[in-house]
Amino acid sequence: MKESELHQDLRQAVRKVCERFPDAYWRELDRVRAYPQEFVDALTQAGYLAALIPEEYGGAGLGITEASIILEEINRSGGNAGACHAQMYTMGTLLRHGSEEQKRVYLPRIAEGTLRLQAFGITEPNTGSDTTQLKTTAVRRGDRYVINGQKVFISRTEHSDLMLLLVRTTPVDQVRKRTEGLSVLLVDLREAIGRGLTMRPIRTMMNHSATELFFEDLEVPVDNLIGEEGKGFHYILDGMNAERILIAAECIGDARWFVGRAAEYARRRVVFGRPIGQNQGVQFPIARAYVNLEAADLMRFRAAELFDAGQPCGGEANMAKLLAADASWEAANVALQTHGGFGFAEEYDVERKFRETRLYQVAPISTNLILSYVAEHVLGLPRSY
Repeated sequence: MKESELHQDLRQAVRKVCERFPDAYWRELDRVRAYPQEFVDALTQAGYLAALIPEEYGGAGLGITEASIILEEINRSGGNAGACHAQMYTMGTLLRHGSEEQKRVYLPRIAEGTLRLQAFGITEPNTGSDTTQLKTTAVRRGDRYVINGQKVFISRTEHSDLMLLLVRTTPVDQVRKRTEGLSVLLVDLREAIGRGLTMRPIRTMMNHSATELFFEDLEVPVDNLIGEEGKGFHYILDGMNAERILIAAECIGDARWFVGRAAEYARRRVVFGRPIGQNQGVQFPIARAYVNLEAADLMRFRAAELFDAGQPCGGEANMAKLLAADASWEAANVALQTHGGFGFAEEYDVERKFRETRLYQVAPISTNLILSYVAEHVLGLPRSY
């Protein structure tokens, strides 16, 4: 697929930023489990994290296609866009469903980077992907909501000023449909932590800044309600297609990094007097990984095209995420196998990227749930859960 001049220029510009943050930068951050503050600042200053915010609110006013190219190039460079990607798309719920006053107050500051909205509190320990059964409650008392409950695996809370929080405002036994009774609140973390919100970091196999959150009588102003009370489930759903497409792009970037590193190593690694890349047993897995990533990339762009045109794209967004996650995981295994023992050595960066891309078989939606979605909503099969 021939890219437009805009997209080619965008790729080159993002690469120039990423060149300032080589493998050694990411390797050291991974070693000490630190946040890439300098990298995020550089992206912010360049305006890339405000790509999806309309120009009237201080953003670049670009589409999901352009945003996906930005994130792809970050991962293709050897970096990890997961450290900041939510700053790009989490604001979509506020943009689409917030009041004009809320948008005027928050979006310009999010665009310029003086406010960080990178955390979205949905997942709970006992409900997982069954979002309609979440237990965290928000009870209205006068001009405040009082929140109690727990969230888990909420990323980047430590590095955000604001968080979008999905809560139950109507008990589950009082709603007609299981998708009703949920609401979205904008929580100011600077005021909440230590005043009803306790945050506990969770160490995971990759440096992903995950946290567990405990709410005990946390008070949030009613003015921080996004949209209408009880309609929060639908508000988060319409942002999930964007997330699927952007995560797919990150996986494509990872896959390109893995295939590139595998091919480079196979060309120069000499065993038994010949480059290992001369052997079909080494060539074929790398070539197959490349073929599969190119196919996944086509679905990514198809989904992005539909999204930017305002067309339904649930099936395409989910399929793009699944295909891209599978392609990146295949390429990761190929790169590790091609490098042999050196693939496990930190200095080659394969093991770090291997751990990072494994996440996308599980999050933000598992491959099994995507298959269930396609079966039900695309193929018309009976609901399986």
